[in-house]
Amino acid sequence: MFKKYHTCLLLCLLFLWACNPKPANQYKVVKIKDGDTIGLLSNDNQQVTVRLAEIDCPEKSQAFGKAAKKFTSDLCFGKDVTLIGNTKDRYGRTIALVILPDGTNVNYQLVKNGFAWHYKAYSQSAELAQLEQNARKNKLGLWQDANPTPPWEYRKEGRSSGYDNNPYKKHY
Repeated sequence: MFKKYHTCLLLCLLFLWACNPKPANQYKVVKIKDGDTIGLLSNDNQQVTVRLAEIDCPEKSQAFGKAAKKFTSDLCFGKDVTLIGNTKDRYGRTIALVILPDGTNVNYQLVKNGFAWHYKAYSQSAELAQLEQNARKNKLGLWQDANPTPPWEYRKEGRSSGYDNNPYKKHY
């Protein structure tokens, strides 16, 4: 009797485990809008737009903007990701760190490889500051240029379509 009960319990647990959906904060990357903005699909098929926290990639029309988008795509498109953070910006985007199943932090990889600035206006991360410094020193990605224009300055100058030119509004 005990063995039959144990077997039944084990089968029930295996069935429940197999039917268990992904955790609530896990998503699939289904769109790469630009280097630091991605589209996700939740477990219940809701679309979520995420602005990568603590970093700022070049705009698509800037030097290295397309390269940043490609790097982001190569790193995470089609993959399951976990989000850390859930605040919203004024555009309704979720601001978050994006983590791959192996623990890779997408946001940090962009800075480490020279495809994003550490966005110091919104982050005090010493690790991101060090990653940016190393990328600069090694002339990785956008740091190949002698004096790249940060995207927040580019937007402020009104050279990027789709952004309000008011310098007093935050574009994060």
